Amino acid sequence: MSTYLSGIQPSGMQHLGNYFGAIRGHIEAQERGGEHFYFIADYHALTTSRDPSALRERVRETAVTYLALGLDPERATLFRHSDVPEVCEITWLLSCVTGMGLLERAHSFKDKTTKGIKPSVGLFTYPVLMASDILIYQSNIVPVGQDQVQHVEMTQDMAEYFNNAYGEEVFIRPEHRLTSTPKVPGIDGQKMSKSYGNTIEIFARGKPLKKRVMAVVTDSKGLEEPKDPTTCNVFTLFSLLASEGEKMELAEKYRGGGFGYGHAKLELLAKIEDYFASARERQEELQNDPDFVEDFLLTNAKLARKEARETLDAARKACGID
Repeated sequence: MSTYLSGIQPSGMQHLGNYFGAIRGHIEAQERGGEHFYFIADYHALTTSRDPSALRERVRETAVTYLALGLDPERATLFRHSDVPEVCEITWLLSCVTGMGLLERAHSFKDKTTKGIKPSVGLFTYPVLMASDILIYQSNIVPVGQDQVQHVEMTQDMAEYFNNAYGEEVFIRPEHRLTSTPKVPGIDGQKMSKSYGNTIEIFARGKPLKKRVMAVVTDSKGLEEPKDPTTCNVFTLFSLLASEGEKMELAEKYRGGGFGYGHAKLELLAKIEDYFASARERQEELQNDPDFVEDFLLTNAKLARKEARETLDAARKACGID
């Protein structure tokens, strides 16, 4: 049986880029069977987060988002990273057999320090914690984007280092599975990202949502001029949410003239409202029941800890500290 593992950054209110880049894929993966572990990575967030209350709130909002959008507790385990402390002990055991050179080659460390992020020990050893996340649940499939493939390859190396060092096949070899991430433009045409301030939040509604949608950048063609849907940010966003028939119908309006970008934005607004309508209602219910969300996370953490404990016990025994 396949075991899938994915980590989710607790970045607060999720946007369309998060949904189409990761969340939708996680929800759909439930249909494939196997075991699915999704952790909200508050331990990882500590490399940059210095606001405890904000971190707690972002973790809760992330859990609410997944539950509202269709995560099935019967088929997937969603939990808070820090509720499984066994992962920290596995991290130490792996760090004792991992060479400095491997970590120094990590792209993420180089990228972040280049951007001016202070190179803490936590940031440097980030790949070891990530390896622990994967190996502790004996995950054999890790869905990632291209930029995360190196981390899975480093995890393979660390598993091999440990198994060879102690002559025990404690950790299985995980394999990456590339996710298909469509282009999700922000309102300014760049990749949708909180860093750019160009997002459209999944659960935005009413006037705030309309304001964001109407701000999507387009070219300057007038109302009567034919327009090219393939180069329009509004059409690209609409296409992510619409059926093939709906896309064809809107494309014809673009090419026929007499159809302005303001009209297209109103169609996009209606599509967003409709697409997330039921999830939005569920999100409101969950926001008003924080005790349910907390109990859910703790209950799932117990399930995750059971799996983690078995792996940790095997690793400790292999090391001779059982």
